[in-house]
Amino acid sequence: MSVFFKEISADNPVREGDVERILEPLGVTVKDSESRDYQTLLAAVHDCAEHVSQLPDYQPSPDLDRYPRLDLKRPSEKEQVFGHAWAHRFLIKGNQSTSSELRGKSVCIKDCIAVAGVPQFFGSDAFPAWTPTTDAIVVTRMLDAGADVVGTATCEHFCNSTASFTSAQGTVENPYKPGYSAGGSTSGGAALVAGGIADIAIGTDQGGSIRVPASLCGIVGLKPTHGLIPYTGITSGDQIDDHAGPLARSVAEVAASLDALAGYDGIDDRSLGSAPHASFQFSRSLKDADGKLDGVKVGVLVEGYQNDLVQPGVKAKFLEAVEKLSILGAEIEEVSIPLHKEGGSIWTIQQRISGASGILGNANGRRGLYLTEFEHARLPWTAPNFDRLFPSTKNTVINGIYLMKNFPGLYGKTVNIGRQIRDAYELAFKKYDVIVMPTTPFVAPRHGDRDSVLGSFEPSIGMTTNTAIFNVTGHPALSLPVGLAAAPDDDQLLLPVGLQIVGGLWKEKAILKVAHAWEQNFDWKSTSKRKFGSISADEIPAEVAQCGGDVRSGKQIGVEKMVEIKPQLEVEQIKMVA
Repeated sequence: MSVFFKEISADNPVREGDVERILEPLGVTVKDSESRDYQTLLAAVHDCAEHVSQLPDYQPSPDLDRYPRLDLKRPSEKEQVFGHAWAHRFLIKGNQSTSSELRGKSVCIKDCIAVAGVPQFFGSDAFPAWTPTTDAIVVTRMLDAGADVVGTATCEHFCNSTASFTSAQGTVENPYKPGYSAGGSTSGGAALVAGGIADIAIGTDQGGSIRVPASLCGIVGLKPTHGLIPYTGITSGDQIDDHAGPLARSVAEVAASLDALAGYDGIDDRSLGSAPHASFQFSRSLKDADGKLDGVKVGVLVEGYQNDLVQPGVKAKFLEAVEKLSILGAEIEEVSIPLHKEGGSIWTIQQRISGASGILGNANGRRGLYLTEFEHARLPWTAPNFDRLFPSTKNTVINGIYLMKNFPGLYGKTVNIGRQIRDAYELAFKKYDVIVMPTTPFVAPRHGDRDSVLGSFEPSIGMTTNTAIFNVTGHPALSLPVGLAAAPDDDQLLLPVGLQIVGGLWKEKAILKVAHAWEQNFDWKSTSKRKFGSISADEIPAEVAQCGGDVRSGKQIGVEKMVEIKPQLEVEQIKMVA
């Protein structure tokens, strides 16, 4: 380690005894004879920090002449939809000269993604809304592709929940039934897309925050391979779990969004492994597909659906969806990956430690764009500010500080084991094109209790059992709506069920092919007899998802023919990697 500075400024605040006070919490100290020297070095680094803090920041400049922000406002109560789905409304017209499939599409942006000149709440009121001076890369790329950005959508408090009642800006209601979760933390975006208010939402996913709301609201949501889409200009949680991605009402719109968004941006080192921007042809791959799945090998994850968390109605719809893949020509087999069960614990430790570090202003370790204005807006923490945090965010800080103190080095172990789980999945993907499981183990729950710490967590417990693991491994995963199942507290209320389709690293096209084929051949909103259908009941109105009203219950009948899954020999199961 080099030391560049030794001269000390006249007004330097470092004093005798400061070195010992810094080391006291660690239970260590320095020799008395060396204390003065370390004080000098500490004072020097203080002066260095003061110098750096005075330097001008370096952030990308948005093209405000080409893409002006028009009619910016905070919506009134009368202007809100699905509870409080909007954070801010405005219009940024996209590139009108492009021939992209996104031209003229309306896009909402999750309120943790920087839009220059638009105040950002980050789901909190613990500090005043801060205003970015830069656009996130995902915003610029959607505009360049011709999409119109029409507002920012409410996100959950510090993006720390898969519920939709934790935001300080208000509760987001499920478009199928008020009082039920829209999922989080991309709650507002999912509701706006499912309700037909916006064509596409750009969200973020650190444990399921794109796929969970997509599943609960009945839309398509994709968490791509880690690094495929740059995270530049997006508020970060755990930087190895961070993903940005699209939510839309069709697989084709998701593919078109990927074409616009994917590729290295010269800033975010997470996207270094991605191909150059504008070199992808996700949409083209769908146009070339014939809607059949002949020869496609699908693994049905045993650990993903054979557990007590999965509601019977969700399991039935999942198995129906798998049967339909078989009808389209896919080869179906069970696959067991025991390490799947460890995903939740590995993710929890990573998120608590890194989440606390980020919240406290101690994030480090990646080359990318750091949103320094946000740091200045919320730091340092004070007792009144901390008191305004939602329980999920307070819990992250408490857990993280405890883990860092009592389990030093544990974060590094989670990274190693995460790689072990990734390798187990990659071994499975040598045989299977995709692996499927329910996105969420249950349909949208009722909102929890904001006034109870434990009550605020209750509705979401177990929600990410099949999603968080792929944030740890970095694999691409898509949630596709495949049916409706009864709410556990109201058998007359039908709510969406999502099928999670997972692919090997950088294998988004395989996922999109399977999802597109299913979508093209089956109507997930309907339980009436179809070309490939195997059950018969009343039709569910397609417009329900666009009006926010109740879903009319169809006649409930048993599945006539469950998928016949061919179990593999035990010796062929994917075992834990030694």
